[in-house]
Amino acid sequence: MRTTIDLDEALLERLRTAAHLEGVSFKAMLHRVILRGLREPEPAREHRYEPRTYRMGAVREGYDLVKARWIADDLEDEEILRKMNEGR
Repeated sequence: MRTTIDLDEALLERLRTAAHLEGVSFKAMLHRVILRGLREPEPAREHRYEPRTYRMGAVREGYDLVKARWIADDLEDEEILRKMNEGR
């Protein structure tokens, strides 16, 4: 089927360059680009989340790092007692 379309100069040049680099006709390149644009969108590539890390200081003597939740609980309890002793 024959049709007429208007392309801006920059797009026309990009299509011509791409066709030349791939060794295909302008018509074939235009057909390929239009089909690619009409396809279902590809799922977004999974972005690997990289969390920020911070130094947390030395480990208190007598604590096992495997039991980090217990450490957090003990520290929280100590802070509550400190505030209670200050009258807060």
